[in-house]
Amino acid sequence: MVKLNKIYTRTGDEGTSGLVDGARVSKASARMTAIGDVDEANSALGLAIAHLGDHPLAPSLLRIQNEMFDLGADIATPVTDNADPEWALRIVPDQVARLEREIDAMNEPLGPLTSFILPGGSQGVAALHLARAIVRRAERAIVALTAEERINPPALTYLNRLSDHLFVSARSVAAGEEGDVLWRPGATRES
Repeated sequence: MVKLNKIYTRTGDEGTSGLVDGARVSKASARMTAIGDVDEANSALGLAIAHLGDHPLAPSLLRIQNEMFDLGADIATPVTDNADPEWALRIVPDQVARLEREIDAMNEPLGPLTSFILPGGSQGVAALHLARAIVRRAERAIVALTAEERINPPALTYLNRLSDHLFVSARSVAAGEEGDVLWRPGATRES
């Protein structure tokens, strides 16, 4: 499917990048910003996996990393009326539904939230929160892209659900450790 004989091609030296359909776009375009943010989110997932080690959640996150590459390919393939749907790699509703099932399963044993959660705790929990925040940025970038071009709707839904998944993942890991780090509104206003 992918074969890279050479890492540098010099085709982007003028500030453009190639899409799946062969079109070239500015590296500063909304589409390339979205692709870059998805790539950064995927890298943050890799960091979280590294911090989690052999935690039972790691295989699920590794599968999600693979889907993030699928998402990048989806965003790098413009949606057109005459495109062959079998040709394009697209995020599908079943992938979103699986994230929802995993969220529900992880959330069931957790207590209800009584405060907002600070994005900290152990290295694994903090890395999951960082990945969640970067996924939210990728989601905003895709929303901005939709103001200019069509995208595959499940791609945006997938990122929205993934940020929820990572939030509940962080809570689930924290529950097995010291628990959530809760926000205490105004706690430092008095000396």
